[in-house]
Amino acid sequence: MKSFYKFFLSLFLIFISTFSFGQTKKPNIIYIMADDLGIGDLGVYGQEKIKTPNLDQFAKEGMVFTDFYAGSTVCAPSRATIMTGQHTGHTLLRGNSNVPIDLDQKILPEYLKDAGYTTAMFGKWGLGLANTVGSPEKRGWDEFAGFLLQRDAHYQFPDSIDMISDGVMTKQPFPNDLFANDYFLERSEEFIRSQSGKKPFFLYLSYTIPHAELVLSKESLKQYLDQDGKSVFPDENAWPDGQHYGPQEFPKAAYAAMVSHLDHQIGQLMATLKEKGLEENTLVIFTSDNGTHTEGGRTDADIDFFKSSAQFRGKKRDLYEGGVHMPFLARWVGTVKPGSVSHFKGAFYDLLPTFAQLAGEKLEGEIDGISFVSALTGKGDQEEHPYLYWEFHEQGGKQAILVGNWKVIRIEVGKNPQGTVELYDLSKDPSESNDVASQFPEKTAELTAILDGVRTENPHFNFGRKN
Repeated sequence: MKSFYKFFLSLFLIFISTFSFGQTKKPNIIYIMADDLGIGDLGVYGQEKIKTPNLDQFAKEGMVFTDFYAGSTVCAPSRATIMTGQHTGHTLLRGNSNVPIDLDQKILPEYLKDAGYTTAMFGKWGLGLANTVGSPEKRGWDEFAGFLLQRDAHYQFPDSIDMISDGVMTKQPFPNDLFANDYFLERSEEFIRSQSGKKPFFLYLSYTIPHAELVLSKESLKQYLDQDGKSVFPDENAWPDGQHYGPQEFPKAAYAAMVSHLDHQIGQLMATLKEKGLEENTLVIFTSDNGTHTEGGRTDADIDFFKSSAQFRGKKRDLYEGGVHMPFLARWVGTVKPGSVSHFKGAFYDLLPTFAQLAGEKLEGEIDGISFVSALTGKGDQEEHPYLYWEFHEQGGKQAILVGNWKVIRIEVGKNPQGTVELYDLSKDPSESNDVASQFPEKTAELTAILDGVRTENPHFNFGRKN
């Protein structure tokens, strides 16, 4: 009789365990974003000169997206689209400025907090300074350490850092010999190890590399120096002292070393997940905030040398593909098929609805993004965007819209809001080298009409025009 009861009890416990911790369990989410990393800088997207073994392995163990786009071509607005689920024709924050993220717009960490997640962010925020409605401690973050202001994030060995302490945003002194991104990784690993497993967690690791300044430890740089201490790459032009960014004798080597250092850190983070036994219930996404840059000693010739923008035209501050077409990798052991490829055309404003669906939260207000859970899991039909839209408020103002494989770009919008546009067929011309607007006037007119009807007026960003 006792053996019968033991058998019955064991079956009951198995049932309870399966019911409680099966497919309905909310996944942990880790979102990792590099700063100014080009799509061509990773081996999985064709890089041959810079070593990225960990991210290449990450891709083999997960899904590679071929057509994923940033929210903008510069830092702050791109990050705003992640948080709000809106494109830059609708977000309040549409350019690099100190405008805080909209108080009336519920944002990503607030949704996940409501869903029972513990939330932490380490790195560049850029969506609200201390004592504003955009300060992280007011917007759903349990833990934060990093930079509130984009300009502060320009320096790789800062003298201070912003941090939530006892629920209050403070500025703390920072050791001048500590590479900021090493600290962000350390805090991220501490956060993962501190999780009990009783609640799901959301970690946003927002790196400040390989953005200028191109300054990092001698040990990290060493891998791209020869035995004489010179760069292994030809035609190095030193970036002098006395500029906004720190000096760098070997900009090519430093950029490559930053990318490889970032790659090494991703390997460490994945090892920590495995150590904690969290691989099978954690979705990890890796991407970059916008295209590669020419700052701190890096040049257009350097971009061409490394093929940082892959086959695409342009870089940061362009709405050509090189400015917004991103590396985007997803890994979720047991859920995302290893070695898989997705051609889903998505953008950063899809992250909010995707993470909200995984967390079981309903969206509020007007959202431009769509969930790509079906693309990730291979289950169900994946909804597609009718269009992707961008606007940019520097260099005279720019707009672009992508409908299927057709892309329209308008430049110097501030001078002429209804000015002529360029038209590209990305299916035949992914490098956007052949403007076919004159060859396809009807298609040009069709996309221009969509472009002109997308955006709403904004109190801060209207291409120099008043409301």
